[in-house]
Amino acid sequence: MVDTIETPTVRAGAKHLRVSAYKIRQVLALIRGLSAEDAERVLQLCQKDAAGDILKVLDSAIANAENNRSLPPEELYVANCYADEGPTRKWGQPRARGRYFRIRHRTAHLTIILARYSEDELDAKRRREEAASGGGRQRGGSRRRAERVRQSRAAQRVEEHDHDHDDEHDHDHEHDDVPEPAPTGGPVSELEIEATEERDEDLAEASAEVEAAEGADGAADDEEESK
Repeated sequence: MVDTIETPTVRAGAKHLRVSAYKIRQVLALIRGLSAEDAERVLQLCQKDAAGDILKVLDSAIANAENNRSLPPEELYVANCYADEGPTRKWGQPRARGRYFRIRHRTAHLTIILARYSEDELDAKRRREEAASGGGRQRGGSRRRAERVRQSRAAQRVEEHDHDHDDEHDHDHEHDDVPEPAPTGGPVSELEIEATEERDEDLAEASAEVEAAEGADGAADDEEESK
Protein backbone atom coordinates (compact mmCIF):
# COMPACT_ATOMS: atom_id res chain seq x y z
CA MET A 1 0.00 0.00 0.00
CA VAL A 2 1.04 3.58 -0.61
CA ASP A 3 1.39 5.40 2.69
CA THR A 4 1.43 8.99 1.45
CA ILE A 5 0.37 10.31 -1.96
CA GLU A 6 1.26 13.94 -2.53
CA THR A 7 -0.36 14.26 -5.95
CA PRO A 8 -4.13 14.58 -6.51
CA THR A 9 -6.05 11.32 -6.24
CA VAL A 10 -9.48 10.07 -7.22
CA ARG A 11 -11.25 6.86 -6.35
CA ALA A 12 -14.13 4.66 -7.42
CA GLY A 13 -15.62 1.57 -5.88
CA ALA A 14 -18.28 -1.10 -6.11
CA LYS A 15 -19.92 -3.04 -3.32
CA HIS A 16 -21.53 -6.44 -3.06
CA LEU A 17 -19.91 -7.86 -6.18
CA ARG A 18 -20.98 -11.47 -6.59
CA VAL A 19 -17.44 -12.83 -6.69
CA SER A 20 -15.02 -13.73 -3.93
CA ALA A 21 -12.39 -11.24 -2.82
CA TYR A 22 -9.69 -13.86 -3.41
CA LYS A 23 -10.47 -13.99 -7.14
CA ILE A 24 -10.53 -10.20 -7.43
CA ARG A 25 -7.16 -9.84 -5.70
CA GLN A 26 -5.55 -12.09 -8.28
CA VAL A 27 -6.49 -9.63 -11.03
CA LEU A 28 -5.69 -6.53 -8.98
CA ALA A 29 -2.13 -7.75 -8.61
CA LEU A 30 -1.75 -7.43 -12.40
CA ILE A 31 -2.66 -3.73 -12.62
CA ARG A 32 -1.33 -2.31 -9.34
CA GLY A 33 1.20 0.42 -10.13
CA LEU A 34 0.45 0.55 -13.88
CA SER A 35 -0.73 3.60 -15.73
CA ALA A 36 -4.46 3.93 -16.24
CA GLU A 37 -4.17 3.21 -19.96
CA ASP A 38 -1.96 0.15 -19.47
CA ALA A 39 -4.23 -1.17 -16.72
CA GLU A 40 -7.23 -0.80 -19.02
CA ARG A 41 -5.52 -2.77 -21.79
CA VAL A 42 -4.45 -5.51 -19.36
CA LEU A 43 -8.01 -5.91 -18.09
CA GLN A 44 -9.40 -6.05 -21.62
CA LEU A 45 -7.10 -8.98 -22.42
CA CYS A 46 -7.41 -10.75 -19.08
CA GLN A 47 -9.28 -14.08 -19.17
CA LYS A 48 -10.49 -13.93 -15.56
CA ASP A 49 -14.21 -13.38 -14.99
CA ALA A 50 -13.49 -10.77 -12.32
CA ALA A 51 -11.66 -8.59 -14.88
CA GLY A 52 -14.96 -7.33 -16.27
CA ASP A 53 -16.11 -5.88 -12.93
CA ILE A 54 -12.68 -4.38 -12.27
CA LEU A 55 -12.64 -2.75 -15.71
CA LYS A 56 -16.00 -1.08 -15.03
CA VAL A 57 -14.71 0.36 -11.74
CA LEU A 58 -11.51 1.54 -13.44
CA ASP A 59 -13.49 3.31 -16.17
CA SER A 60 -15.60 4.96 -13.46
CA ALA A 61 -12.46 6.19 -11.69
CA ILE A 62 -11.07 7.62 -14.95
CA ALA A 63 -14.39 9.39 -15.61
CA ASN A 64 -14.36 10.85 -12.09
CA ALA A 65 -10.84 12.16 -12.65
CA GLU A 66 -11.77 13.79 -15.96
CA ASN A 67 -15.07 15.34 -14.89
CA ASN A 68 -14.56 16.12 -11.20
CA ARG A 69 -10.83 16.85 -10.93
CA SER A 70 -9.98 17.81 -14.54
CA LEU A 71 -7.13 15.30 -14.62
CA PRO A 72 -6.12 13.89 -18.02
CA PRO A 73 -6.17 10.08 -18.07
CA GLU A 74 -2.67 9.82 -19.60
CA GLU A 75 -1.26 11.36 -16.39
CA LEU A 76 -2.94 8.86 -14.02
CA TYR A 77 -1.76 5.56 -12.60
CA VAL A 78 -3.22 2.94 -10.28
CA ALA A 79 -1.87 4.06 -6.92
CA ASN A 80 -3.82 1.54 -4.87
CA CYS A 81 -6.48 -1.09 -5.37
CA TYR A 82 -7.89 -3.58 -2.93
CA ALA A 83 -10.83 -5.89 -2.37
CA ASP A 84 -12.56 -6.51 0.96
CA GLU A 85 -14.82 -9.42 1.80
CA GLY A 86 -18.52 -8.69 1.81
CA PRO A 87 -21.39 -10.56 3.42
CA THR A 88 -21.65 -14.25 2.63
CA ARG A 89 -25.03 -15.65 1.71
CA LYS A 90 -25.31 -19.16 3.06
CA TRP A 91 -27.12 -21.67 0.96
CA GLY A 92 -27.35 -25.41 0.79
CA GLN A 93 -28.37 -28.42 -1.23
CA PRO A 94 -29.94 -31.63 0.10
CA ARG A 95 -28.07 -34.80 -0.71
CA ALA A 96 -28.60 -38.51 -0.33
CA ARG A 97 -29.04 -40.28 3.03
CA GLY A 98 -30.32 -37.17 4.76
CA ARG A 99 -27.13 -35.18 4.23
CA TYR A 100 -26.93 -31.45 3.54
CA PHE A 101 -24.13 -29.73 1.60
CA ARG A 102 -23.39 -26.14 2.58
CA ILE A 103 -22.93 -23.62 -0.26
CA ARG A 104 -21.47 -20.17 0.47
CA HIS A 105 -22.08 -17.36 -1.99
CA ARG A 106 -19.22 -14.93 -1.47
CA THR A 107 -19.36 -11.18 -2.14
CA ALA A 108 -16.67 -8.51 -2.22
CA HIS A 109 -16.21 -4.73 -2.04
CA LEU A 110 -13.79 -3.31 -4.64
CA THR A 111 -11.94 0.02 -4.46
CA ILE A 112 -9.54 1.55 -6.98
CA ILE A 113 -7.53 4.70 -6.28
CA LEU A 114 -5.93 6.63 -9.14
CA ALA A 115 -3.24 9.27 -8.60
CA ARG A 116 -1.50 11.75 -10.85
CA TYR A 117 2.15 11.28 -11.68
CA SER A 118 4.56 13.80 -10.22
CA GLU A 119 6.25 16.30 -12.51
CA ASP A 120 9.51 14.36 -12.57
CA GLU A 121 7.69 11.14 -13.37
CA LEU A 122 5.71 12.86 -16.13
CA ASP A 123 8.91 14.23 -17.69
CA ALA A 124 10.51 10.80 -17.61
CA LYS A 125 7.39 9.24 -19.10
CA ARG A 126 7.30 11.80 -21.92
CA ARG A 127 10.97 11.17 -22.73
CA ARG A 128 10.33 7.43 -22.90
CA GLU A 129 7.34 7.97 -25.18
CA GLU A 130 9.35 10.28 -27.44
CA ALA A 131 12.18 7.78 -27.67
CA ALA A 132 9.76 4.95 -28.44
CA SER A 133 7.73 6.92 -30.99
CA GLY A 134 10.65 8.55 -32.82
CA GLY A 135 10.71 12.18 -31.81
CA GLY A 136 7.25 12.52 -30.36
CA ARG A 137 5.32 12.27 -33.62
CA GLN A 138 3.00 9.69 -32.09
CA ARG A 139 2.75 11.17 -28.61
CA GLY A 140 -0.55 10.40 -27.04
CA GLY A 141 -1.41 7.83 -29.73
CA SER A 142 -2.36 5.18 -27.21
CA ARG A 143 -4.64 7.65 -25.45
CA ARG A 144 -6.35 8.55 -28.71
CA ARG A 145 -6.76 4.89 -29.58
CA ALA A 146 -8.34 4.18 -26.21
CA GLU A 147 -10.68 7.15 -26.69
CA ARG A 148 -11.68 5.89 -30.13
CA VAL A 149 -12.37 2.45 -28.70
CA ARG A 150 -14.65 3.92 -26.03
CA GLN A 151 -16.50 6.02 -28.58
CA SER A 152 -16.94 3.10 -30.97
CA ARG A 153 -18.31 0.92 -28.16
CA ALA A 154 -20.81 3.60 -27.19
CA ALA A 155 -21.89 4.01 -30.83
CA GLN A 156 -22.22 0.24 -31.20
CA ARG A 157 -24.49 0.04 -28.16
CA VAL A 158 -26.70 2.80 -29.62
CA GLU A 159 -26.85 1.06 -33.01
CA GLU A 160 -27.78 -2.27 -31.41
CA HIS A 161 -30.59 -0.59 -29.48
CA ASP A 162 -31.91 1.12 -32.63
CA HIS A 163 -31.62 -2.11 -34.62
CA ASP A 164 -33.65 -4.03 -32.04
CA HIS A 165 -36.32 -1.32 -32.11
CA ASP A 166 -36.48 -1.42 -35.93
CA ASP A 167 -36.80 -5.22 -35.90
CA GLU A 168 -39.75 -5.01 -33.53
CA HIS A 169 -41.39 -2.37 -35.76
CA ASP A 170 -40.85 -4.44 -38.91
CA HIS A 171 -42.20 -7.55 -37.19
CA ASP A 172 -45.44 -5.74 -36.35
CA HIS A 173 -46.00 -4.80 -40.01
CA GLU A 174 -44.87 -7.98 -41.73
CA HIS A 175 -48.41 -8.80 -42.83
CA ASP A 176 -48.56 -5.54 -44.85
CA ASP A 177 -45.60 -6.59 -47.01
CA VAL A 178 -46.80 -10.10 -47.88
CA PRO A 179 -47.82 -10.17 -51.58
CA GLU A 180 -51.12 -11.68 -52.58
CA PRO A 181 -50.84 -15.11 -54.24
CA ALA A 182 -51.32 -15.15 -58.00
CA PRO A 183 -54.34 -17.01 -59.32
CA THR A 184 -53.50 -20.57 -60.36
CA GLY A 185 -56.35 -21.15 -62.87
CA GLY A 186 -57.56 -19.27 -65.97
CA PRO A 187 -60.66 -19.20 -68.20
CA VAL A 188 -61.55 -22.51 -69.95
CA SER A 189 -61.20 -22.34 -73.74
CA GLU A 190 -63.75 -23.71 -76.26
CA LEU A 191 -61.31 -26.39 -77.42
CA GLU A 192 -61.06 -27.77 -73.92
CA ILE A 193 -64.87 -27.83 -73.66
CA GLU A 194 -65.20 -29.73 -76.97
CA ALA A 195 -62.51 -32.23 -75.96
CA THR A 196 -64.34 -32.86 -72.71
CA GLU A 197 -67.65 -33.45 -74.49
CA GLU A 198 -66.04 -35.87 -76.97
CA ARG A 199 -64.43 -37.78 -74.13
CA ASP A 200 -67.79 -38.06 -72.36
CA GLU A 201 -69.47 -39.35 -75.57
CA ASP A 202 -66.75 -41.99 -76.07
CA LEU A 203 -67.18 -43.17 -72.50
CA ALA A 204 -70.96 -43.40 -72.97
CA GLU A 205 -70.60 -45.44 -76.20
CA ALA A 206 -68.08 -47.78 -74.59
CA SER A 207 -70.38 -48.38 -71.63
CA ALA A 208 -73.31 -49.08 -73.97
CA GLU A 209 -71.29 -51.64 -75.92
CA VAL A 210 -70.28 -53.38 -72.71
CA GLU A 211 -73.91 -53.58 -71.55
CA ALA A 212 -75.01 -55.00 -74.94
CA ALA A 213 -72.32 -57.66 -74.86
CA GLU A 214 -73.30 -58.65 -71.36
CA GLY A 215 -76.98 -58.90 -72.45
CA ALA A 216 -76.09 -61.17 -75.39
CA ASP A 217 -74.06 -63.47 -73.18
CA GLY A 218 -76.94 -63.70 -70.72
CA ALA A 219 -79.45 -64.65 -73.49
CA ALA A 220 -77.14 -67.39 -74.79
CA ASP A 221 -76.84 -68.86 -71.33
CA ASP A 222 -80.65 -68.92 -70.94
CA GLU A 223 -81.10 -70.79 -74.22
CA GLU A 224 -78.58 -73.45 -73.23
CA GLU A 225 -80.32 -74.00 -69.91
CA SER A 226 -83.76 -74.36 -71.62
CA LYS A 227 -82.40 -77.11 -73.86
